[in-house]
Amino acid sequence: VARLRAAGAIVLGKTHTTQFAFRDPAPTRNPWNRGHTPGGSSSGSAAAVAARMVPGAIGSQTVGSILRPAAFCGVVGLKGPHGLVPLDGVVPLAWSFDHAGPFARSVGDATLLLSVLGDVVFEPAPVSPAPRLAIGRQLFDRAEPELRRHLDTVVARLAAAGARVTELTLPASFADIHAAGQVMLEVEAATYHQAAFAKYQADYGPGIAEAVARGLERPATEYVAANRARLAFREAMLPLLEAHDALLSPTAPGAAPAGLQWTGDASLCAPWSSTGVPAITLPSGLDAAGLPLALQLVQAPGGLARLLGVAVWCERVIGADLRPRE
Repeated sequence: VARLRAAGAIVLGKTHTTQFAFRDPAPTRNPWNRGHTPGGSSSGSAAAVAARMVPGAIGSQTVGSILRPAAFCGVVGLKGPHGLVPLDGVVPLAWSFDHAGPFARSVGDATLLLSVLGDVVFEPAPVSPAPRLAIGRQLFDRAEPELRRHLDTVVARLAAAGARVTELTLPASFADIHAAGQVMLEVEAATYHQAAFAKYQADYGPGIAEAVARGLERPATEYVAANRARLAFREAMLPLLEAHDALLSPTAPGAAPAGLQWTGDASLCAPWSSTGVPAITLPSGLDAAGLPLALQLVQAPGGLARLLGVAVWCERVIGADLRPRE
């Protein structure tokens, strides 16, 4: 926030999040349909940008808390590599995975905001003549049928515009990455909250309370094994990412779920938060019910400029300028 103010930004205020950036829903509603979740944990940030209350906002992501609400609300969400943006003043959820990053209505605006937040000037690297995109079918297979058909159509459009699309098989360690990340998150959350939880457990929401309680009971050996699984996936995945301009996948399994009891499935964002690699989500269209759909692009830690260049190219080809009607 200090960096944004120093750069001339006018900070209007704070937006609502889920409790301690975990799963207990905030009161925020989705501007596209107020009976649907806006996602979380950065619920208010995504909704405020989508509703044209502000041109940009900041949020945090430990599992899927920037990209998923951005996808559900039809805006751009961006997180850089782990550690790029300082987290001074941010209550941690899991130190190993916590990121901060921007929400905006375009890749250009998100890039500008991330440059200020990270105190590094980022310029999207031009892709010439078109990007090399990798498709992981294991990721597409987790999408709901309507989103999978939609993204297949989007990929065909990108290919028709010149993108070189190849399919790859994710490493075997992909099967363990979500569970490993959850173990580490629970233990690290429990470490931070231990003293307060002992005193104020009744004030914690059920989701974060359950996570902290589980984390307090997990042995150190389980945490170490989970971290080794995480690092094994990262080591196997980085060469695959570096060999392409971006990995393209769904951001979430579908559009924003109905109801306000949960914030949606974050499993398609989780691997990239756990391994600390940069990722961006772009709106790509609407489903039959008029809710936003999105795609996610991922790159290795040293490839942020390349990722942003691919995102600019895809944004231009897709041309999805989404505006809620409510």
